[in-house]
Amino acid sequence: MKQYHIYGLGAALVDTEIEVQDQELSAMAVDKGLMTLVDEARQHELLSHLQGHLVHSKRACGGSACNTIIAASYFGARNYYSCKVANDDNGQFYLDDLKAAQVDSDFASVKPEGITGKCLVLITPDAERSMNTFLGISETLSEQELNADAIANSEYLYYEGYLVTSATGRAAAIKAREIAEQHQVKTAISLSDPGMVQFFKEGLIAMIGDGVDLLFCNEAEAMGWGNSNNLAEAVATLKTLAKQFVVTLGAKGALLFDGEQLIEIAGHPVTAVDSNGAGDMFAGAFLYALSQGQSFSQAGQLACRAAAEVVSHYGPRLNASQHQQLLSNHG
Repeated sequence: MKQYHIYGLGAALVDTEIEVQDQELSAMAVDKGLMTLVDEARQHELLSHLQGHLVHSKRACGGSACNTIIAASYFGARNYYSCKVANDDNGQFYLDDLKAAQVDSDFASVKPEGITGKCLVLITPDAERSMNTFLGISETLSEQELNADAIANSEYLYYEGYLVTSATGRAAAIKAREIAEQHQVKTAISLSDPGMVQFFKEGLIAMIGDGVDLLFCNEAEAMGWGNSNNLAEAVATLKTLAKQFVVTLGAKGALLFDGEQLIEIAGHPVTAVDSNGAGDMFAGAFLYALSQGQSFSQAGQLACRAAAEVVSHYGPRLNASQHQQLLSNHG
């Protein structure tokens, strides 16, 4: 038995969520529904504009892959997460939060000077999330942060498409995939955001290499990748990238490909208030279920239920007891 079910690789970001109106996004020139990289000055400008709007601003260690790894950990998987934080208050908070979720990481090394990454998440009344991310020291995440032994001792390597925006982060993802392949560790990637597919496709192709075992994306990312408004055509393109894949469809559920057949999973009707973290939660629940020997269909059912639960709350994560409740209802 491997030491870890999942080895995660991604940015380390501390999130702040703020409720806004659509006209405020327009006034601030924020691209709705996308993740936009900004510098610290732009982030301060946005915060100044939004004084008095803060909701659910309790800190939590975030970043897409981190949210996935923590969700899988709360379900019961054994996980390791590689990231880069600075020697500052947010960095120490981030590592403490990983420990609290029982996720292993590089806790012992001396952290470099700098600023730990921060993400400003703007939530509109339709529950859509628009993210403005200052990567800080996460922009220099590199192969140096990898733990080759932990990768080799994992069942899955999971890395986020957002790493494509950094030259060193992209190189780290490629190296991690190569280590995984050398040790027969299954590889999984999330395309992360329609903007990553639109503007960084060549880099993502390099990160995917000759193909991954499992790919996660949403409908917009799938159709963006396939340059088609037809989901069936997009799905055919995804089969050239991964042995298996998942296309999340929001409230409609998900479309899965288990390597042989397409499987439709119905969504769970809920009142959505915040879509931030829905895809991350889906991936965490799905990978957890696979690590427990469940079928693709069973994994999809748990993941759809978990994603529906997370969008009905503010914030990208659920607490430990909510994960256990989902498992008890999963059967």
